[in-house]
Amino acid sequence: MKERKEILNFGMTFSDVYIDTPFRDDNWVLLRYRKNKKAFAWTYERNGHIWVNVKVDPKWRDFWRSAYSSVLPGYHQNKEHWNSIILDGTIPEEEIKRMIAESYDLIVGKKSN
Repeated sequence: MKERKEILNFGMTFSDVYIDTPFRDDNWVLLRYRKNKKAFAWTYERNGHIWVNVKVDPKWRDFWRSAYSSVLPGYHQNKEHWNSIILDGTIPEEEIKRMIAESYDLIVGKKSN
């Protein structure tokens, strides 16, 4: 995954999701959960790549950051709860999808077993 469209298309496969552009800067395109309006993926172009900010459980935050050099503390967001993924081709697609799915689960409030 290297394109914003791929992220948005994947995000739209989840229930009750919509695309939002809430800022005057149309570089920022968000995926939100309709029931609580919380965003789970913030997409934007920066330094020649598409970036995606995802919410992350603090227990997993450092794992993702250490596993991939293209996962950084959340750009323009709380560094404890958000990671930024740089779509530079170095992270396997299934891992990007897993991080987005985990972000969705966190903002939806899915309960664990």
